[in-house]
Amino acid sequence: MNTKQKIINQAIALYNEHGLRNITSRDIAKSLGMSHGNLEYHFPTKEDLLMGIYGEMRNEISKVYEIEDATKDPMIQFNELLLQLETFQTKYLFFNLDVLEISRNFPNLNTLLKATLRVRREQMTDFYERFNAFGYLKKESLPGSYLRLQHSIRILITFWNSQQEIFPKFATEEEPKLTTYVWELVWPHLTKQGKITYNKL
Repeated sequence: MNTKQKIINQAIALYNEHGLRNITSRDIAKSLGMSHGNLEYHFPTKEDLLMGIYGEMRNEISKVYEIEDATKDPMIQFNELLLQLETFQTKYLFFNLDVLEISRNFPNLNTLLKATLRVRREQMTDFYERFNAFGYLKKESLPGSYLRLQHSIRILITFWNSQQEIFPKFATEEEPKLTTYVWELVWPHLTKQGKITYNKL
């Protein structure tokens, strides 16, 4: 593992444990047993380090969103995506918890975040179109309702960890799952065939 990767990995671990605001580059360097100057050689600013982390995040999650087989049942693929997102969000816990602070304080990263969200919107639209093609969705009840549903799912995914920090067991004593909450948003819109396929998952 090269030095840059060691720095990225340690930064993720410390940010996850203590929060982005509470960890400095000196803290990261000290925990790695390296000089602060050595760390700054690789990542001169906090934004440079966050860009390095986000680049890793983006590459990792992009592979999850990619549809390798367009003939595969989209409901199965969507469920696999949600399950992998749960793991992904745990790995990069700090990022979703601190996303507002990140977007406000790091302009280059904010620009990249917005570009990524536009790509994710297109990918969610592709899932919607494939659900439609398989006969899984009812006719839209109101104009734009499915676009709003996609947006609601995106909001839920983005702020899931924040909600868990504030209300860890708000509705149930069981361990809440992101996957369950997303499917409960989708369920009322499924056709009979869609519900049959979902029940097989």
